Amino acid sequence: MSKMLKRSAAFTALFRALAAGARGGPSLGARLAALPRMIRATARGEYDGGLRLAMMTAATAYVLSPVDVVPELFLTIFGLVDDAVMVTWLAGSVLAETERFLEWEAGRSSVIPGQMIP
Repeated sequence: MSKMLKRSAAFTALFRALAAGARGGPSLGARLAALPRMIRATARGEYDGGLRLAMMTAATAYVLSPVDVVPELFLTIFGLVDDAVMVTWLAGSVLAETERFLEWEAGRSSVIPGQMIP
């Protein structure tokens, strides 16, 4: 059940992200341009997207992996369905995470660095 919820959440995020771009939200270009910044901020420990980036990297490796070619040879259409689901989930996750990162980045620019004095 929880796997189904995660999948439906990713598909919902994909639909919302695509609709948001059409309604004045971040464009697809802005989201894709944010990817390298998001990776850098995560690597520095500034942004908390480590696990989500790891899952997206694993999904990309799964789709690009030559080991996955074997089921397509024997299972034809069913072998392609798992790739289509994975690519759709990956697209939704990337769009949702970049939107989250852009919001985090915008909120961060309004914070004045320094120390809080009690």
